[in-house]
Amino acid sequence: MRKIHGGTGAAERAGEKAPLLLRLAAGMALLGIAMLFAMILAFALPAFLQPGPGGAFGWFWRPYQGEFGILPMLAGSLLLSCSALLLAWPLALAVCCWTLSAAPGLLRTGTRAGIRFMTAIPTVVYGFAAVFLLTPLIRAGLGGAGRCWLAASLMLSLLVLPTMALILEAGLKPRLDRLCLGGQALGLSKLEILWFLVLPQSRKTMLAALLLGFGRAAGDTLLPLMLAGNAPQLPGALTESLRTLTAHMALVTANEVGGAAYNSLFTAGALLLIINAVVSLLARRLAGRPGNLPGEQM
Repeated sequence: MRKIHGGTGAAERAGEKAPLLLRLAAGMALLGIAMLFAMILAFALPAFLQPGPGGAFGWFWRPYQGEFGILPMLAGSLLLSCSALLLAWPLALAVCCWTLSAAPGLLRTGTRAGIRFMTAIPTVVYGFAAVFLLTPLIRAGLGGAGRCWLAASLMLSLLVLPTMALILEAGLKPRLDRLCLGGQALGLSKLEILWFLVLPQSRKTMLAALLLGFGRAAGDTLLPLMLAGNAPQLPGALTESLRTLTAHMALVTANEVGGAAYNSLFTAGALLLIINAVVSLLARRLAGRPGNLPGEQM
């Protein structure tokens, strides 16, 4: 009996320590994030406060003329991310609905396995494939250099598609499973149940997938760096070049070690942190509301 009581007491003490360790780990993680924000904002503050047309919030990046505006790069990040999502989100929704509603078979199993395999492919592989396969086609068919807004958005949409498809599947499948038996008893197919019953109740899940896909697209570096052309300008057409904030940070880091151009790195980093923090908070808020978690009742 003493051994039993001793074992129970040890288990209780371990159980009491577990919440303390979890709070400590969470506190350290929050402290690290806060220190990261504070450091980047502190370095970016001089660039934010710099007066005159050559400051960070200008529309021209001409370092040799004393102009260090990063607004073209901010616009490039937003344009590229939004255009990639215009292609990827409908495709992700279509793929998710097809894999959930199709009859079991080799094609459905292969599609689901392929979507999961795509998440494990390194980004640089997408970039090299596009450099040797996609950009020559764009150059021959539409003109220009081939490395442009269109090439980067096509490959970026392919990069974020599997992530959004898996998020949509995780949100839609439990609802479909709950409604499938009753819907089929009424004579509805799985696709009809998805279209008429599940999707109207899953708008926030779809929006959460869209926001997470946007965050993934806005934070990618290699594809814009390899495919977008990296011209610091506002593109007037899909065949023209642009530069994103992430590509700008990679280029400046490789070529500058100090000065106003180097300080623009921290401004770009601060803007990226703010964008991704807002997107993540919105997605978590949507996912935390009733009716959005896969296991919640409708």
